[in-house]
Amino acid sequence: MSIRTEKVASLVRQELGTILSREFSGSAKYGFTTVTEARMTPDLRVARVFVSIMGSDEKKEKTFKQIENQKGRYRSMLGSRLNLKFVPTLEFHHDTSLDNAMHIEKLIKEIHKNDKKE
Repeated sequence: MSIRTEKVASLVRQELGTILSREFSGSAKYGFTTVTEARMTPDLRVARVFVSIMGSDEKKEKTFKQIENQKGRYRSMLGSRLNLKFVPTLEFHHDTSLDNAMHIEKLIKEIHKNDKKE
């Protein structure tokens, strides 16, 4: 990955993080949303954006659907904030790494709790 693609990916991650946090903060019907990573294609035309959503399964699903439905608007907002020749097409992906880490931590705590009982 070139330095240029890394810089653009970082800018996309920061700006979308700001946009999404404003969009979903304070709303009880959506989950807490964080942009964890953005990856650009070498031609800078497509941004693969990884989003972590905290909350119940229902809130996660609802939030991700809303993000998908509004990605055209997010792209235009991004275009007005970034000085790029082409505004990248946005592909959103659900980042489950935090959920997986929390599940593993819960399992480890249960193992330690069972070890103490024995």
